[in-house]
Amino acid sequence: MSSPAEFYNSLPPVSKAYGTLCFLTTAAFQLNLFDLRTIALLYQPVFTQFQVWRLFTNFFFLGKFSINFGIRLLMIARYGVQLEKGPFDKRTADFLWMMLFGAFFLLVLSAIPFFWSPFLGASMVFMLLYLWSREFPTTQINIYGLVTLKAFYLPWAMLMLDTIFGSPIMPSLLGIVAGHLYYFLTVLHPLATGRNLLRTPIWVHKLVALLGWGVQSNSGLRPNSANTATGSVAFRGRSYRLDR
Repeated sequence: MSSPAEFYNSLPPVSKAYGTLCFLTTAAFQLNLFDLRTIALLYQPVFTQFQVWRLFTNFFFLGKFSINFGIRLLMIARYGVQLEKGPFDKRTADFLWMMLFGAFFLLVLSAIPFFWSPFLGASMVFMLLYLWSREFPTTQINIYGLVTLKAFYLPWAMLMLDTIFGSPIMPSLLGIVAGHLYYFLTVLHPLATGRNLLRTPIWVHKLVALLGWGVQSNSGLRPNSANTATGSVAFRGRSYRLDR
């Protein structure tokens, strides 16, 4: 059986980095090292006082140390990790781009007062959960030893639990919307038309290479597969032409 350190070191880079930032942010808050108001998503100080860090830091707070916080962190450790090791294996840049796209879309939605939330960490977690449920739809999931259901329905079951426990459902619902939009643009639409409308930008590939997180075969930076030489890449069972 692996030790906690070995388990942590075995985690894929993006999920590990995001989960670590979420844990450290909550730990720092519990130690009274900062005021939550300094990292919350408040658009007025972003534009009037150039406090642009708020556009990023609001994604790292999952709440105070509590059962809900533990559940959210475990969702990253399970569903985010399974996504990154499964459908996104050797596609670290694509996984990072998925999270960046989701963050941008959530920020746009939150600019609408009705959808605004000071922290979008739960939304990001639910985006990962939704995408996992679409990639592993027939997996059987047991919820608290009470109900067994297919993974396809898990996001909605978790949303129902949020309602029962009195947690705000808007952040979770926004995460589901963001996840579905990404899935439509990168899976459903390409399967129907053969065109991927949301290709990962080259600067994301370069960033992943700079961080030492690995370079995937379709990055154009360091070819390591036969498909790259022909200018195409296999994606979810279909072949797509790469734009050079």
